[in-house]
Amino acid sequence: MRVLLFTGKGGVGKTTIAAATAARAARSGRRTLIMSTDPAHSLADSFDVPITDQAMQLTANLWAEQIDAQQRLESNWREIQDYLVALMNWAGVEAIQAEELSVIPGLDEIFSLIDVKRHVDEENYDLLIVDCAPTAETLRLLSLPEVMNWYIERIFPVERRVVRAVRPLVTKITTLPIAGDQFFGAVERLHRNLEAVRRILTDEKVTSVRLVVNPEKMVIAEARRTYTYLSLFGYRVDAVMVNRIIPDSVTDPYFGKWKEIQKEHLATVHESFQPVPILTSRLFDREMVGLPLLEQMADEIYRASDPADILFRDNPIRVRKRGQNYVLVMRLPFTSRDDMDIHRRGDELYVRVGAYKRNLILPQTLQRLVVRGAEFVGEQLEIRFTREREPEPKESSARSASTRRRTSDG
Repeated sequence: MRVLLFTGKGGVGKTTIAAATAARAARSGRRTLIMSTDPAHSLADSFDVPITDQAMQLTANLWAEQIDAQQRLESNWREIQDYLVALMNWAGVEAIQAEELSVIPGLDEIFSLIDVKRHVDEENYDLLIVDCAPTAETLRLLSLPEVMNWYIERIFPVERRVVRAVRPLVTKITTLPIAGDQFFGAVERLHRNLEAVRRILTDEKVTSVRLVVNPEKMVIAEARRTYTYLSLFGYRVDAVMVNRIIPDSVTDPYFGKWKEIQKEHLATVHESFQPVPILTSRLFDREMVGLPLLEQMADEIYRASDPADILFRDNPIRVRKRGQNYVLVMRLPFTSRDDMDIHRRGDELYVRVGAYKRNLILPQTLQRLVVRGAEFVGEQLEIRFTREREPEPKESSARSASTRRRTSDG
């Protein structure tokens, strides 16, 4: 089963292109489900038909659903939430406030991701297309499984052992609610689901991300940042889709300047994202609503290619052996030294790009080695590992304050 994630800055036409892709794939004979995880659903508007929170059939090979994030939250989080609410009530927090405070921001989105896992496991479709929330929300959504897994794998087991040990004593001297097996079981199920989601979304044979942009300066800048962060977390972008290009057939002088500006921005897109394929869609003279118009749009975008194909293959994070040493290579385009912070602690490598952080568990081969330094080679960050610790230079460029990068073993 193939999974395609469509994301981009709000208002670029992401939903329309995702719907057009689904219509084209279904017409070719693929059993296709398009699913919206955007809180501001507009999938029903694109197809011009009502769409519910359960997969409903639109044509012979096309199904659609708009995820009810609140319902998914309640069904997946209720057992955990009940304990958190009881704990806050005990501390004096009023019921309605406790209900609100017990929901961590972003949880509704992560449970939408678990729906992706469910559809992949059931194998009822050949292609799953996910119309994601706008860029900022999608980045948080895509990073949550790894961030939460890190906590659940390291901190959670300790908490569970401590609770079991102190429960008999605490229940005798206080009315403080103590988490029971039902709570810990719910957390464990969440952990398993998140780990499965992470494997699906980072499997290059299964999942691809497609960035949708308009030929506008701010939109392209946002897409460049998105591409960097997706690379940081190991997600593969196999196409950049430029929407609403004024066609050459438009000769009205009013649009002359706009066409010149768009031409410059298109050049920037090609320079920024190649060799990733750049697919384009013109500005149509009507709203592209309904299956016939969506299919027409998809024909112009994909031409003779299959929209379900993997359009570009790349490995944003990999390990290479050089002599007796190893190099961990991370593809981080559009990133300067000033944006980065890197350091090693035990078997983990901490990488920060802007406001986003990643804790990367090193392969066993690298865990036995020592970080020697890091440098950019083109768009790739190369972190060098050696077998023996070497004396650190007095002014190591890898630890320079001007670059604000740390590559020491913490």
